[in-house]
Amino acid sequence: MSKTAHHQNEIPNTPTIRTVRKLSYLMDEQFRLPGTKFRFGLDPILNLIPFAGDFAGFIISGGLVLAMSSKGLTSKIVVLMCLNIFLDATIGAIPGIGQIWDFFFKSNTRNMKLMEEYYQEGKHQGSGKSTILLALAALFIIFIILLVILWYIAAWIISLF
Repeated sequence: MSKTAHHQNEIPNTPTIRTVRKLSYLMDEQFRLPGTKFRFGLDPILNLIPFAGDFAGFIISGGLVLAMSSKGLTSKIVVLMCLNIFLDATIGAIPGIGQIWDFFFKSNTRNMKLMEEYYQEGKHQGSGKSTILLALAALFIIFIILLVILWYIAAWIISLF
C-alpha cells in the first residue's frame, strides 16, 4: 500500500468510532417530526440558547472530528470536516438564520459520511501526516472566528437597548 493510500475497506469498529456515531446521531438525527421523515438532533435545539448553544455545538462537533482524525484519516478529509464545522458554527451563529440553518445543515452527519466514504470507497485520499495537529489548528481558527462573530452579534444586540 502506498503512503498516500491509507484507507481500508471497512470502518474500524472501535469504541471511539461507536461513540462518534452515537454522538453524531444525537446531535443531528435523534428526533423525528411526527408524520414526516424530517429528522433533527440536539444541535439546533442547543442553538436556541444564545451564545452558549453555539459554543456547545462547536465543542461537540470539534471533539468528534478530533476523535475521527485519530483513527487514521488523511489531512484532506479532516480539512473537509473542519469546513463543515466552520459553516455550521459561523452561519449557525447568525440570529434567526442560524436557528433555521442548524435544522438543515447537519455537519456531524456530513462528517460521518465523509469518514464512511474514506474507509469504504477510498475517496478523499491524501497524506495522513500530522492530521491531529491540522484538526486542532483548523478548529482553533474556527473557534476564534466564532468568538469574533458572537462578540459582534452581542455588541449589536446590546446596542439595540
